[in-house]
Amino acid sequence: MKNSIPIPSLYNFSGFGIVLILSWWIKNELDQMQSGVVYLSLWIGMFFGVVLQRSRFCFYCVSRDFIEKRDSKGLLGIVVALTIGTIGYHFIFGAFLIEPVSPNLPPNAHIAPVSLVLVLGSFCFGFGMSIAGSCISAQLYRLGEGLLSAFISLIGIVGGFVIAFQVWNFLYLEFIANAPVIWFPHYVGYGGSIFFQLTLLVLLSYFLFAFNKKQKKDESIMWWKIRWPTYVGGILVGLIAMIAFLRIAPLGVTAEISSIAKTTAGYFQIMPSRLEGLDTLRGCIIIVKNSFWSNNGLLIVGLVMGSLASAIFAEDFKIQLPNRIEIVNSFIGGIFMGFGAMIALGCTVGNLLSGIMAASLSGWVFLTFCGLGLYLGWMLKNNYLTS
Repeated sequence: MKNSIPIPSLYNFSGFGIVLILSWWIKNELDQMQSGVVYLSLWIGMFFGVVLQRSRFCFYCVSRDFIEKRDSKGLLGIVVALTIGTIGYHFIFGAFLIEPVSPNLPPNAHIAPVSLVLVLGSFCFGFGMSIAGSCISAQLYRLGEGLLSAFISLIGIVGGFVIAFQVWNFLYLEFIANAPVIWFPHYVGYGGSIFFQLTLLVLLSYFLFAFNKKQKKDESIMWWKIRWPTYVGGILVGLIAMIAFLRIAPLGVTAEISSIAKTTAGYFQIMPSRLEGLDTLRGCIIIVKNSFWSNNGLLIVGLVMGSLASAIFAEDFKIQLPNRIEIVNSFIGGIFMGFGAMIALGCTVGNLLSGIMAASLSGWVFLTFCGLGLYLGWMLKNNYLTS
């Protein structure tokens, strides 16, 4: 007699019921003038949250796996996402900008100036996510899993943005205003840009495969609890990034957070009267809005909702209270991440993922120095900041 296939209980599906009710309520709350594309942001965010949660698509977590266990599967998943996004973005660019002639740039793409400020911001962000335990997007999906230290990190991130506001005008006028904006298709065309980017990604994949150590699989858990293969997560993240860019805006999670930080700074009367140059720059930066129901706001809400539903289905949801050391690490790490994301004009999603997919040198610079900051933060945390 064949063994029966186990099926999830009604409890496992309850999260999806909660999310559907919330999405219906949000739909009714949206102003009629904001229907359509804005509501799509919520669904893209929910799908993004499910993918992040099920595939454990966290930049710090997969980097830590490689550092500690030589498990490169997670990082290879990120490479897969970058590969798919690179190809898709270039086809989209060709539709909007047939001839990639300088100084023209594709609309809304995250292509940032390359300066010492980008280096500093990238390093601070990587350092901060090591101390806090995950990047901003992962903090959001882990909040959906019931990890309350993620909320502490988000408070710290807002604080980091507020600190960055105080020094932004100096940094912009001294280092960013005249910094070059380097977009590869300007120099080698779309074909050459795709070839160059894919060559770099292949070399990175070869390095990761060369140092990979095979890990044991746990075959005893139920099928609905099994994490998705990292390459599946990478494929889906790459597709989500393409759809988001085509229909709404490049994928990113910091624009809404920066706007909350701006409101917070204004409440305490510490917001500069003007942030020089921000209206001329591209990236996950402050958005001007009259309501929380913005594209990026709905994306973030959807991300947490999707993660919640996915975590309940997979029985990963559990309210987890942080201890004192975790509270301190989460808050301090959040400050570094917020500061770094503000001055670098984005995080690992908006700057690294969307930036590299857009064939921007700034994305590769962010990857390099964020990785360096991550490694140094990992060493510091493991030697001095553990309980």
